[in-house]
Amino acid sequence: MRQATIFYKGKEAGILKQHDNGSFTFRYLETWLADQENPSISLTLPRSQPEWHADYLFPFYYNMLQEGPNPHTDCQANMLVSHVYFRILMATARYDTVGAITVKKNIKLR
Repeated sequence: MRQATIFYKGKEAGILKQHDNGSFTFRYLETWLADQENPSISLTLPRSQPEWHADYLFPFYYNMLQEGPNPHTDCQANMLVSHVYFRILMATARYDTVGAITVKKNIKLR
């Protein structure tokens, strides 16, 4: 299982997980939901439901990936396979994204 922390304007908003079977779960943090001032991170992931499930990477996150020749360059630079979208998202959406959302890979501690 892989997972990443989702940030909204630098503040932790939720956790995105890819399960071993390839499905995905996005869960808002309790602290995010407790503050009514915090918005939903996407219209397709409203905070009215604390947890969301999908068989594939949510379109909201998929659309954060770069287009054109840039993904190929990013894959080469990060030694990634070009069709593993979640890994590409974790490698490229850490700092400079078009919107308010950034993604930080969670490292497993042993």
